[in-house]
Amino acid sequence: MLAETAALGGLFLAAFGAATILPFQSELVFVGLQLRGTQALWLLVLVASIGNTLGSVVNYVLGLGLERYRHRRWFPVTEAQLEKAQGWYARWGVWSLLLSWAPLGDGFTVVAGIMRTPLWLFVALVALAKTGRYIILAWLTALTLG
Repeated sequence: MLAETAALGGLFLAAFGAATILPFQSELVFVGLQLRGTQALWLLVLVASIGNTLGSVVNYVLGLGLERYRHRRWFPVTEAQLEKAQGWYARWGVWSLLLSWAPLGDGFTVVAGIMRTPLWLFVALVALAKTGRYIILAWLTALTLG
């Protein structure tokens, strides 16, 4: 029981970290737990999706306060890069958050904070994208196993 709880906690932390700017990979943990078969698949999807979505909320909150530092020398992107990202987001809007599952999708979640996307809409779209990703990952893993 304790080992199962620890495994789910590890999955949550891996999924949370993977959604932030930290270099985590949750897919290996997810697939490993799926292959182990000791937890219900729906529970793995739920835990990973919640962790990954909450990690994206951290990015969103960072974005809310990040723009005030855009003229600092240590700011992580150039003025041109920030303007390009804002322009892209302004053009494609909140629907770009459906790509938040992708490798560069974390940037969209930061820009969503900068652009002051309503939090409820942000969470809804990101949760949909992240949950869809884990469902597809689980399906592909099961398909591979036969």
